[in-house]
This record gives sequence, C-alpha cells and structure tokens, in this order.
Amino acid sequence: MLEIIILSAIQGVTEFIPISSSAHLILVSEYFEFNNLGLTLDVSLHLGSLLAIIFYFRKDVFNFVKNENIFLKVLISSVPTLLVGYLLIHYSLIDYLRGYKLIGWTTIIFGILLYFSDLKKKTSSIKNNYKLKTALIIGFFQILSLVPGVSRSGITITGARFFGFSRVDSVKISFLMSIPVLAVITIYNLKNIIAEDNLELSIINLISVIFSFTFSYLTIKFFLDLLRKFSLTFFVIYRVILGLIILVYAY
Repeated sequence: MLEIIILSAIQGVTEFIPISSSAHLILVSEYFEFNNLGLTLDVSLHLGSLLAIIFYFRKDVFNFVKNENIFLKVLISSVPTLLVGYLLIHYSLIDYLRGYKLIGWTTIIFGILLYFSDLKKKTSSIKNNYKLKTALIIGFFQILSLVPGVSRSGITITGARFFGFSRVDSVKISFLMSIPVLAVITIYNLKNIIAEDNLELSIINLISVIFSFTFSYLTIKFFLDLLRKFSLTFFVIYRVILGLIILVYAY
C-alpha cells in the first residue's frame, strides 16, 4: 500500500509541475525496486491525473462551445507529440531514452532553459495571443517531453513563457495541453491491457486512481496559487541539484 501511495504522489505532484513525472517515476521505482509499476497501475495513475485536470477546469471543459477555439488549438497542438510518441513505442525506441546519464543532462539543461524563459516579461494573454501558430510551436516543444527529464509541463511552460505569456497563463496552457496527452496515454495502455487479456481491476487500482487524483488536484491548485506570487526559480534550482546528483551517480 505504501508503494502505491508513493507512486501516486509522484505522479500527481510531478505531472503538473516542471520537474518531469516520468524521470521521477523511473528513478524512484528503480531505486526502491518497486514492482507494481505495470500497465494497469500506469493506467490508474494517469487516469487519476486526467480526471483531476478535467475536474479542475470543469467549467471550461463543459462549456466547450464558449471555449471551442482554445480547445481545438490545444487538441491540434498535441498531435505532433502523440505521433512521435506512437512511433517511438511502435519501433521500440522508448527504452533507449531511459538512461540515467540522459535523464541527468536533460533535467539540468531544460531546467536552465526554463529559467531563461521565465525572465520574459508578460506581453501576451490566452484570450488575445493564443493563435494556432503559437499553439503549434508550443506543441512541437512538447515533443521533447517524450525524453524523461525534460518534463512535459516544464517544456510547454518554457515555450509559452518564450512567447510572453504570464506565468499563470503559461501554466494554464500547459495544463490544458495535458488533457489530450493524458487521455491518449490512458486509452493506449488500456487497449494493451485488453489485448493481453489482463483486465484485472482491483482495489489497488481504485486506490491508485483516488490518490493520483487527490495529489494531482492539490498540485494544480497550489501551483497556480504559487505562481501568482513567485517565479519558477525554485523549480530550476531543484532540477539543477537533482540533475547533478543523477550525473554523479551515473558517472
């Protein structure tokens, strides 16, 4: 049970802040030799995060007609990442991106890139400046998140900040872009489970969904509140320190 809580906390917290959920899940699972991070648990963890982001933005999501323009751009901007992700999985290339050295370097490099993007002054808003071209370019930034250590939220926030969006608007863009990605990951893994005739939903899966949802929702809420008062420097420092620790271990 403790293992499930730890993995749910890591997924819920790191999915939405710019420190890479995949890197933390890989590092913690290998370090503590966790055995539960299989397909069914992976589906449960991502489903919890997906439900949390939909619930938090429920007014925007369920008022689709009013926000149709934004959601269509979000959907289109997610296509490049989903296509490249499918190719990496289809050709069994994803495991080549899980090495400690690569994770260490990407954690540091993209943390520093996040720092420089955060120096950008606010000049843009979602309402007036979130054009299709802007959404697509941020979407191409998101492709890099397929490499553990880059961070999906981190690279999309970085892209949005380079376009001059405020920290809060940049995070909202990142959060909204997570919806189609998390949905596809959940559906894809669920399809694989069904194909393997391994659909064994248990109390463990339910608990992991609940914990992942809870940690995800709280992270979304407090992260947005935090960025109304502070910069992203704390996360940059954390990434650099973590990356250096990983590299020392790796080399």
